Amino acid sequence: PEDRSRAREFVELHDQVQTSVNLLDSLESFLSTFQKDLSAVSGQISDLQDRSKDIENRLKSRRRIEKPLSNLLVDLTIPPPLATIILDTPVGDPWIEAIGEFERRLEALKLRGRVKAARDLHEVAEGLRIVAATKLRVHFLALLNPIRTSMTTNLSIIQTSVFSKYRSLFAFLQRQAPNVANEVQRAYVGTVRTYFETGFRRYIRALGWIKARTMESTDTIVVGAGEGGGEPEVDTGRLAHARIDGPGPVLAYMADQKTHKEPIEAIVRSLLLVLLDNGTAEWTFVTSFFAQPPPVAVPPPLPLSKQSSETSASMLLSPDQLSSPTRPDFDDLRSNGSEIGWSPRARLTSITSVLGTPLPLSASSASGMSGDAKESKEEMTVLSTIWKQIFDPVLEYCQTFVTSVVVPHPTIPLLTIIRLTEDVMLEVQKRGCTPLETFIFTARLKMWPVWQKGMADHVEGVKKLAEGQFCTLGGMFRKAAVSEATVKSICHRYSVMFNSFVGLTSQQEETMIFNNLLRLRQEVLKLVAYHTEKIADPIGIATAQATLYETVLQDLSKGPHLVSHPKAQSEIAFWKEREEQARRRIQSSKRQR
Repeated sequence: PEDRSRAREFVELHDQVQTSVNLLDSLESFLSTFQKDLSAVSGQISDLQDRSKDIENRLKSRRRIEKPLSNLLVDLTIPPPLATIILDTPVGDPWIEAIGEFERRLEALKLRGRVKAARDLHEVAEGLRIVAATKLRVHFLALLNPIRTSMTTNLSIIQTSVFSKYRSLFAFLQRQAPNVANEVQRAYVGTVRTYFETGFRRYIRALGWIKARTMESTDTIVVGAGEGGGEPEVDTGRLAHARIDGPGPVLAYMADQKTHKEPIEAIVRSLLLVLLDNGTAEWTFVTSFFAQPPPVAVPPPLPLSKQSSETSASMLLSPDQLSSPTRPDFDDLRSNGSEIGWSPRARLTSITSVLGTPLPLSASSASGMSGDAKESKEEMTVLSTIWKQIFDPVLEYCQTFVTSVVVPHPTIPLLTIIRLTEDVMLEVQKRGCTPLETFIFTARLKMWPVWQKGMADHVEGVKKLAEGQFCTLGGMFRKAAVSEATVKSICHRYSVMFNSFVGLTSQQEETMIFNNLLRLRQEVLKLVAYHTEKIADPIGIATAQATLYETVLQDLSKGPHLVSHPKAQSEIAFWKEREEQARRRIQSSKRQR
């Protein structure tokens, strides 16, 4: 029984072991299946990771071309509001920004000509360009109507407030419709030419009326000397007309006052100041408004890199088909339309009506021109031609009037006018108006021979008088004795002339002026000697000479010039030495007696 009991235990143990083995076999099968499933899941996870990387790369590629693609779409479209402004609204302030944006899009379409969408849009853009050019033509021509119809129109206000404001619109015509721009330019030149011609003709006519009321003698220094009439003195008021910063100009309405008179220097100065202000102001406007504008700044399209093309090959719109750049900084380089704006050159001075008061003068230099030197020279030649077309009639009127004034004319007022032209020319150079500078320089050159001839006539007159011939008011010479009053008068007139010339001379090296004064002084000395040699008594001769020399010294000391002027010091020293020599001869003659 005990064995049977153990046998049963062994059987049960065997059954338990068998059950455990079966469970282990089942667990082994389960683990094997789980391992296979786990391997499958791992493969799926790996596939998902690969797909995620692919999606991420495609997202980066799309983001990289997002801005270029957006810019391309912007360049290949014309916004309806922009087209509405051009088609349905008159030219005004909104056009300034709209035309700038429209022109940028026009240039962008030209750069993207290989894109089919750009070619399709070209006809629409061309139609808008024609409409814009037509409206701008009408607008600019209408701006000239006030100038055509009335001389009271303030041209400077129209130029600075209207034309300059719409400079960018005219630049659009110069770049996109040059024929229309040339038509507007010709219309402006013709209108403003007539405006200035009429204004200056009226102003010069008024100056001519004032000039006719003042008749100045052109006789030499010996005419009327010692006849008891009033002797000339240094007129500092008239000498002040030798500079720009001087008395006020002569206005046209002053001619209506029958008793109003002005010296000839004041008349010429007024004309030159009006010409200076109007000519330089017009030059400033011409060089700023009609100058060739710079091209519109539109960055060229850049090709895509090879890597970007391969990465985005699976996209709906392949970057290979785009002509826009893929650089991240492309958006910073794009033109936003403001780059086509124009900054006008600084206006030197605005002008009033040529019949009104000339504005105060202000020195200002013209703006320098950029670009290649040859192109700059050619452009300046074109701009100079435009200015000359406007001012040619004015320059002819001015030249005729100045010529009638200076030929013939007394030497002191003429030298005052010459100094004025030099001062005006310096101001013109500061303002950079080359054509007007040429005119002023030519007028100045023509005045010097006239002045030289006048000085030669003075010298010849004193020489004839020293030879015993007296000049009458008619300019004829006759034999006559020279009185003491005549000699004193001539010495006084010489001193007045010398003081006036020194007052008009700021530099010591004025060879022509002081050489002529030296010749005149030599003849005055000969005249003094001729007059005193008739006295029999040596003491009387020396006394008469000392008296005349002292008269000259006193007159020279009264001059308005600076005592420190080298020529004034030299002249005073010369006559003082002459006086001292005469005094010594008096003492010597007295001792000999």
